[in-house]
Amino acid sequence: MKYILAPSILAADFRTLGKEMELTEEAGAEYIHFDVMDGMFVPSISFGMPVLQSIKGATSQVMDAHLMVQEPIRYIEDFKRAGADIVTVHLEACGDVDATIKKIRSSGMKAGLSICPDTKAEEAKRYLPDIDMLLVMSVHPGFGGQKFIPESLEKIRALRTMTDALGLDTDIEVDGGIYHSNAREVLDAGANVIVAGSAVFGGDTMKNTKEFMEILKDYE
Repeated sequence: MKYILAPSILAADFRTLGKEMELTEEAGAEYIHFDVMDGMFVPSISFGMPVLQSIKGATSQVMDAHLMVQEPIRYIEDFKRAGADIVTVHLEACGDVDATIKKIRSSGMKAGLSICPDTKAEEAKRYLPDIDMLLVMSVHPGFGGQKFIPESLEKIRALRTMTDALGLDTDIEVDGGIYHSNAREVLDAGANVIVAGSAVFGGDTMKNTKEFMEILKDYE
């Protein structure tokens, strides 16, 4: 199993976004996490396909698109054209979760499914064989800079137990309130992909990324 850092550009300085992404790639981060918010499923509005398309060529990193969007099935093909490699949708935002996952995969992208803090791990269980990644939100989606919800650790453990029992090597990604100080707790619980925004882009991006990569190396 690979252990991966996915820096969230939601926390980056967009005046120098291309350079900031290059720094994370140079320091070892394999993914870029692209948070899409529609002002409906979550209160905030962020960015969408044109921004993704414009940054796709800035690095060779995997574009990890997290759609905090109501009925995301409407936009799957658009995100494929814009350059997404992974599209993650929220269980809570899909009228037909199965159809949405199927559309992502048939479009040639990896499929991720996300659950909010108030959603129980068991609600995602039946979808595990059909997805590549399960994203556990460890804060309430919609805003950066929130504190990590400690109860998320038990949810991560439960989901990793489920994937192991099913013989799956599903990635478990965790997003929200992750810093160098608590990353090991998240990894020890069973996650292998961690999203970090402020902890990467708040200050020295290269140094912050390298510190995360040193932590991840201990789990290889």
